[in-house]
Amino acid sequence: MNGARRPRLGRALKPLRRPWLWCGLWCAAIATVVVLSLMPPPPMPDVQDGDKLGHFLAYFVLAACAVQLYARWSSLLGAGIALVLLGIGLEHAQGALTDDRMQDPMDALANTLGVVAGLATRLTPWRDLLLRIDTRGQARRG
Repeated sequence: MNGARRPRLGRALKPLRRPWLWCGLWCAAIATVVVLSLMPPPPMPDVQDGDKLGHFLAYFVLAACAVQLYARWSSLLGAGIALVLLGIGLEHAQGALTDDRMQDPMDALANTLGVVAGLATRLTPWRDLLLRIDTRGQARRG
């Protein structure tokens, strides 16, 4: 490229020692949410609003993991928007593609609130927890 700097892959990510591992695990977690959302529901005890709490927590964890991976706010915002759209899309798919699930706008709302709360972990001291854990072994060797 005649002396021009080539763009570095993964500029949006934090400088993790094993970014492919962590991104792969995050993608596996997203895939797990998709599968669990579309498969027949397991028998569960009847807990008032327990389903909404489960939706909130699942999307909170996915968004909080994105905070651990992404360094740039624009990338993190994109991940958050994608997670919100995933939650809405899966709710629609439950109503359109399955016989044993129902589309519930309140589930989509719980998903969205979980994403917002997960993204808010960017404002806490825990925002770089994975970075500290992942680079700890590197510091000992150096």
